[in-house]
Amino acid sequence: MRRGRDGNPYRNDRVHVGMTPSLSSGLVTALRPLLAAEVSAEAHGSGTEPGDIEQAVWLRLLEHLDTGEPPADPPAWLRAAVRDEVRRTRSTARRERAYVTEPVDPCGGPEQRALRADRHRSLYAAVRRLPGRCPRLMFALLSPEDLTYREIAGELGMSQGSLGPERSRCLGCLRRMLAQEVATPDPWGKE
Repeated sequence: MRRGRDGNPYRNDRVHVGMTPSLSSGLVTALRPLLAAEVSAEAHGSGTEPGDIEQAVWLRLLEHLDTGEPPADPPAWLRAAVRDEVRRTRSTARRERAYVTEPVDPCGGPEQRALRADRHRSLYAAVRRLPGRCPRLMFALLSPEDLTYREIAGELGMSQGSLGPERSRCLGCLRRMLAQEVATPDPWGKE
C-alpha cells in the first residue's frame, strides 16, 4: 500500500479525477472492504438496502474530509459511522408509516386532467365569443385571484349594483351558446 508523505497509510498524495484533494485513493481502497463487511452485517437488521447505507457513509466521509484531515482512526470511524447511519434509518423507518393503499391523486388520473383541461379550453373559447362586456366580466369572475364584486366593478368601470344582472345575462348567453355546441340527448336517451 502506498503511503502519503506523512507516513499515513490512509493518505496518498496522488489525487484521482473526481476526488477531493484530501480524499486519497488509498483511503478509499483500504476502507472499501471494511465498509462492505460492516454494511452487510448491519443492514440486514435495519431493513435498509446495503447500498443506501454505504452511500450515506461515503458521503459522511467526504463531509468529514472537507473539514480537514482524515479521521485519526479511519476503521473505527467507519464502524461508528455505519452504526450511526443504521440507527438513523431505523428511527426514520419507525416514524414513517406506509400507505395502506396507493395515494389518491387529488386531480384524478391523467385522463381526468386531460378532460378537465379540454373543458376549460372550451369554456374559455366560448367566453371569448360572448358579446359586449361579457367576456371581460366572465374572465374577471373566473379569475384565480378571487376578486370581490367591488374590485370587479371598479375594474370594469360599472356600478356594483348592475354587476349581478349583467352577470346573469352573460351566463344566460353563455349557456345558450354552449347548448348549441353540445348536443343534449332527448329525455329518453335518443339524440
